[in-house]
Amino acid sequence: MELIQSVRECQLWRRQITGSVGLVPTMGALHDGHLSLIRAAVRACNHTVVSIYVNPTQFGPREDLSAYPRTLERDLSALRNLQVSAVFLPEDREIYPDDYSTFVSEGELSLRLEGQSRPGHFRGVTTIVSKLFNIFRPDYAYFGRKDAQQLRVIRKMTKDLNYDITIVDCPTVRDINGLALSSRNQYLTKNEQLRAAVIFRALSEGKELFEKGERNAGILRKVIEARILTEPLAKIDYISIADDVSLTEFEGEITADALISLAVFFGPTRLIDNLNLPLKI
Repeated sequence: MELIQSVRECQLWRRQITGSVGLVPTMGALHDGHLSLIRAAVRACNHTVVSIYVNPTQFGPREDLSAYPRTLERDLSALRNLQVSAVFLPEDREIYPDDYSTFVSEGELSLRLEGQSRPGHFRGVTTIVSKLFNIFRPDYAYFGRKDAQQLRVIRKMTKDLNYDITIVDCPTVRDINGLALSSRNQYLTKNEQLRAAVIFRALSEGKELFEKGERNAGILRKVIEARILTEPLAKIDYISIADDVSLTEFEGEITADALISLAVFFGPTRLIDNLNLPLKI
């Protein structure tokens, strides 16, 4: 497993290898969700490269950049057991030198949901992912379904910018109580982690009602909201029931495959999750 810190080294490494390349972009603090992406890449590709970089341009001015968990030695120890070919560990000045002024923006999907709650977030995401695509020229790139909007934005960017890369989405990994795994779960106390399981229960209740025939998006939102508000520690940022492709919000009847997604605070920690609602006709 090669540890690479500069873009130039990455490019040289890429030129020297043959066979398929799978890229797994991460911000470190690796958990079983990340590891499931890496295992999928290792199974499918001749070479797997993992990037570990806490990207400052996707954090807002009042967000947790300085506090974001950094567990590099533990991360590298986990990766050594997974047949990873290379790990990219750049410093900020390697990605964003002092004269840096070019950014990649997706102008539709990224403006909804997380884009409204976290202005500028997706510009940072699409910029760093585009840079990684250009540096490594992977055949496949792996992302988790937990970040549902991010997945859709990256698919759109890949299509719009004509990247010859297959985006592979992998299932959300959850703990025993249903809480979606996230690096930010480390911020939660044990009590908050137990309480935060209400998120998955609420999503599941909404999906169950949908599967029983309820097609009114407003009713489903109210059911999900009511379940979350049974937990006094929870503060809702948003609950969305939107078209699964365009992320356009359904205000009345659900007429196409839909996505329930939400963001909920437990103390200062903001958690996101989602479930799909396939419309069976």
